[in-house]
Amino acid sequence: MIQQGYLLGLDIGSSSVKASLVEVRTGRAVASSQSPSLEMPMIAVQSGWAEQDPEMWWQHAVNSTRQCLQKSQIQPELVLAIGIAYQMHGLVVVDKNQHVLRPSIIWCDSRAVSLGDKAFRDLGENYCLSHLLNSPGNFTASKLKWVKENEPKTFERIHKIMLPGDFIAMKLTGEIQTTEAGLSEGVFWDFKEQAVSGKLMDYYGIPSSLLAGVVPVFSVQGELTKRAADELGLQPGVKIAYRAGDQPNNAFSLNVLNPGETAATAGTSGVIYSVTDKNTFDADSRVNTFVHVTNGAKARNGILLCINGTGILNRWLNNNIRSAGDPYGYQRLNEIAAQAPIGSAGLVALPFGNGAERILKNKEIGASFHGIDFNQHHQAHLFRAAQEGIVFSLKYGFDILEKMGSHSSVIRAGNANMFLSPLFREAFVNTTGLPLELYDTDGAKGAALGAGIGAGIYFSFKEAFEGLTMINFVEPDPMKQEQYGKAFLHWERVLQSFKI
Repeated sequence: MIQQGYLLGLDIGSSSVKASLVEVRTGRAVASSQSPSLEMPMIAVQSGWAEQDPEMWWQHAVNSTRQCLQKSQIQPELVLAIGIAYQMHGLVVVDKNQHVLRPSIIWCDSRAVSLGDKAFRDLGENYCLSHLLNSPGNFTASKLKWVKENEPKTFERIHKIMLPGDFIAMKLTGEIQTTEAGLSEGVFWDFKEQAVSGKLMDYYGIPSSLLAGVVPVFSVQGELTKRAADELGLQPGVKIAYRAGDQPNNAFSLNVLNPGETAATAGTSGVIYSVTDKNTFDADSRVNTFVHVTNGAKARNGILLCINGTGILNRWLNNNIRSAGDPYGYQRLNEIAAQAPIGSAGLVALPFGNGAERILKNKEIGASFHGIDFNQHHQAHLFRAAQEGIVFSLKYGFDILEKMGSHSSVIRAGNANMFLSPLFREAFVNTTGLPLELYDTDGAKGAALGAGIGAGIYFSFKEAFEGLTMINFVEPDPMKQEQYGKAFLHWERVLQSFKI
């Protein structure tokens, strides 16, 4: 019999930290909160750079947890386990006293692109693709190499490196650990050898002692210290029992666990994530393969297609072009966008204004609008072109997934962010040609359910997801598919003019 109590999930994003309290018996979120209410700041000392203070994440984790407890009015001793989801690919470095040595270089920071490209050539494309399944690119290992080359005094003081979720787990437990999935996200993992890539570490001059010890994704990874418990408003000894990068965790939260199953998100960035049982790769590393959370006796990897500039483009338009002070926010923006025809009367938006884009071979071409006709186009065309441009970017990457042998029959997503827009949903299903299932879940709830499995509170994935309910189903319309298909080809021709 499933025991009574609650699970806490923390989702450490780059915009905010979200927390959810999930009732064990029903799988229902009884309270959710995010901190801050708007957005966490990013530090951008130079163009293409993006940093955040890890201690800021912790403070917002504290705030969102306390807000959840206050909303739910549950007794703190009823919280049985904690799970963590986190922004992928970030680099956190600490000294022997677990003090942060510099701001985290986060996922959308582009400074290490040239280092990763050089490593790809020097180590050999065949080695990188067959062993790492990726170019070292702009991932965590290359970010650490950048610190070594440009901040040698800081590098000498590093005791351990971590991903953002590992840092939050350290704040909760006092222990520094990571997972195989996390090491693969940083492109430290050799899929053939099933171990850290000694060849990459030697090439970058990174001692293996800087890496944390490995724990399973679903496992008791430590217990809440008294100090952390006092800050959070919880009881000491609560088990920390799950950690995963935000996109593998999003897939998990949607019960996307097995080959052929596919998840999507469209927040600040946009992602399509497809599960496979093969060590597959794209020769140009435009999409990336990582260890999935369910990897074990049977191989499970996740192929991740990421568009950095997604909801951030919609937000930029909302903040800078839509009438300031409109109380209806994105709902009004969506209504205005729907007034324009499919294809936005030839107006094309390229949403690539949030750092180097992997699907463009790590090039930075910026965001741009093309084909503006002052006598024909107005606000509605601009807003619609933006949403279509985001969808077309995802379709461009989705075609790469299909060429790699990843075939999907349906895509699952949370009913949040861009998927709240009827126009976006319409464009998405008719451009991809696949039906869309929408669920009332999110990363924080998924992390909570993961903790339930890791702590042994749930005895199977099936048991954990009994409360997962589909709330919307959208199918392609053959007539609209043809229209969106023509609009996508026009969009693609504009992109090709950049000689990607």
